Amino acid sequence: MLIRGARVWPPDAHLAGEAALAGIPCTGVRLAGGMIAECGPGLRPQPGEEVMEAAGGVLLPGLHDHHVHLRALAAAAASVSAGPPRTRTGAELAARLRAADADLPPGAWLRAVGYHESVAGALDRRVLDRLLPHRPVRVQHRTGALWVVNSLAAARLDLDRCELSGVERDDADRPTGRLWRMDRWLADRVPGVAADLGAVSEKAGSLGITGFTDATPGATDDDLAFLAGAPVAQRVCCMAPPGAHPPPGTISVGPVKIMLDDTTLPLPAELAGLIRGAHAAGRPAAVHCVTRVQFVVTLAALHLAGRLPGDRIEHGAVIGADSLPDLAGLTVVTQPHFIAERAEQYAADVPSGDLPDLWRLRSLIDAGVHVAAGSDAPFGSEDPWHVMRAAVCRPRLFRSGEAVSPARALALFLGEPAAPGTQRLVAPGRPADLALLRAGPLEVLHSLGSDLVAATFIGGELAYDRG
Repeated sequence: MLIRGARVWPPDAHLAGEAALAGIPCTGVRLAGGMIAECGPGLRPQPGEEVMEAAGGVLLPGLHDHHVHLRALAAAAASVSAGPPRTRTGAELAARLRAADADLPPGAWLRAVGYHESVAGALDRRVLDRLLPHRPVRVQHRTGALWVVNSLAAARLDLDRCELSGVERDDADRPTGRLWRMDRWLADRVPGVAADLGAVSEKAGSLGITGFTDATPGATDDDLAFLAGAPVAQRVCCMAPPGAHPPPGTISVGPVKIMLDDTTLPLPAELAGLIRGAHAAGRPAAVHCVTRVQFVVTLAALHLAGRLPGDRIEHGAVIGADSLPDLAGLTVVTQPHFIAERAEQYAADVPSGDLPDLWRLRSLIDAGVHVAAGSDAPFGSEDPWHVMRAAVCRPRLFRSGEAVSPARALALFLGEPAAPGTQRLVAPGRPADLALLRAGPLEVLHSLGSDLVAATFIGGELAYDRG
């Protein structure tokens, strides 16, 4: 395959300003054996070689989503949307649950996702009983940390006799229906919904995505085998515990994910032990940090354990300015779109002292921290172009000075899977994982729109063609 007449992105480092970007020359890029074989303005088609005319469009490394939950994203498509922006009131939630109930056979479980307290307050089994008492119901909170079930579901799960710490109980020691960090336990006991990973992959291809880092916690060898056998065209790197063994030649393992919750927060020495365990297996650590205390404990633990290249802070939702120098050598994989998607709830719920430190971006980059982005889908939009636009246009209430340039926003998704802060290039010898956009550099940067994706190549094969 020869791609002819493309403007390669990222441009040479010495180019600056709109005039220079507009002057990026057109060139040819030859793909062979899954790799980029040649780049140059004088390339001519070889006998029988397929040619794609780029017509001056931008050719860039395929986008890599550095933090996503693939199976949950697929399942979300077959679930009721229980939170903003689609569901905003208790009446809307009741209507959606009852409409879904009418379409299900008797006795089947109903699954809803994305709930937030702004819809109808705190959920428990009794609230869900009032909405839908005759069918087992489970509703996932927007954070992914909490499932809530109604009384019929609680009976099927035999929660009265479950002694796991994640089962919340009231003052009379009765289960409230609120289950904390019990995804794996639920998955083993509740019939799953039809999860179409092929549809997830197809949509990702239309967005220019050529790779994922799956951040699902506690992945097992069976989970890795499932993903390896799924109809996913993109390259998949999985966070998995030390000792995990993916099937050869299909998916790869990345950092070891370490989950933190404020209610069960380990001491720094304990967390340091987990980090050392990852390092002993030759793997970096990726620590989940969504509160200030989680971040502070993580920095203390990394100081005790020592740092390995590739160690990551996942989310970094609240980072104090005084901590920026301590992040040297680490990577922060963040979600700048949460400011746009959750602005109303953040303004109402987040303590005023945390608002200036919420979802930093520009200040991290200015401090020399390696920064990349992940969608965290389905807990945020899976569209990386939406994430980029949110990184460029930040609401004034949330430190508008944290916004970045369009080019820097684009770079958030161009990092190496194993080193998200290191930008990939369109160059000979590199994997032919590419996105071709049907616009020149200036239009791309002014729009940052997924509608500009004309074609996506994975391993040199055409995974998406807009036509």
